[in-house]
Amino acid sequence: MTVPFSRPLALTQGDPAGIGPDVTLMAWARRRELGLPTFIFIGDPDVLAARARQLDISVSIRESNCEEAGALFPDALPVLPIAAGVDVAAGEAHVATAKGTIAAIEKAVSLTIAGDALGVVTNPIAKSVLYESGFRFPGHTEFLAELATRATGTPVTPVMMLAGPKLRTIPVTIHIPIKDVPQALTAESIIETCRIAHTDLKERFGIANPRLAVAGLNPHAGEDGTIGREDETIVRPAVQFLRSEGIDAIGPLPADTMFHDSARERYDVAVCMYHDQALIPAKALGFDDAVNVTLGLPFIRTSPDHGTAFGIAGKGLAKDSSLVAALKLAAHLGRVVEGRH
Repeated sequence: MTVPFSRPLALTQGDPAGIGPDVTLMAWARRRELGLPTFIFIGDPDVLAARARQLDISVSIRESNCEEAGALFPDALPVLPIAAGVDVAAGEAHVATAKGTIAAIEKAVSLTIAGDALGVVTNPIAKSVLYESGFRFPGHTEFLAELATRATGTPVTPVMMLAGPKLRTIPVTIHIPIKDVPQALTAESIIETCRIAHTDLKERFGIANPRLAVAGLNPHAGEDGTIGREDETIVRPAVQFLRSEGIDAIGPLPADTMFHDSARERYDVAVCMYHDQALIPAKALGFDDAVNVTLGLPFIRTSPDHGTAFGIAGKGLAKDSSLVAALKLAAHLGRVVEGRH
């Protein structure tokens, strides 16, 4: 009997010494119970096998490609092999693994852009390890944007979204010191972020008329300019411009009253001005289930919202819930996109 080809998700290994292999194995072991979408692991099969023995997880690991993954997935974990570059010990980061970590990301993106994979799901990387190897990007998101630009010839602006069961948030500025946020924040950056969010919420999340709640930068959204002028000179004009384009945006709103239960019912995403303004409520309301989604790319990308957690790798203490949520969301977004074409 021939099994029809259904595109799998391309799941990268992340840092092989971290908990990426752990949560991958744990999720696959519960694939039937969880109703997981098919994925192909891109990384070192020897690392997976060693970690499975360490965690006492029974798994059949089979080298595969995207076309064969669907037939294998019910009974074996399909792996597209990329060598780690060194013998890997759980919890012990090694710069020699950086080349394989980067190659796995590149492969996942190329497979997805080629149409062989439905989307990219990335396990966590250790940026310090990559930096030591000469990696020049601030993180996953910027590297993915560069790969997309190389592949398509069109520059892209990636937008980070934290999506949980109760809340979606987007930070306009991300990994910069708080003291630099007011200088970095512009009306143009708010407008571009909101446009991308509006488009992806429509086209990938299937929300016909996305509602965007835009947070103020200062306490009480500046209190009419008495607690800082940025909300009146930057945020409010950006919101007004978005509304003139037909985007349902409101703000600037006081951030301290945006995230309670009844407030969240009035919008589909909260657009925040800096990293912690967005991530604190997202993680408080869904720490184990929040998913990092990159908007603005020409392919679907999700990731569990946690780090490599070297301290618990290989000890059976990791939780697979965020990876499970990332896989399920990526599959859902892929189905929405496919349904639109």
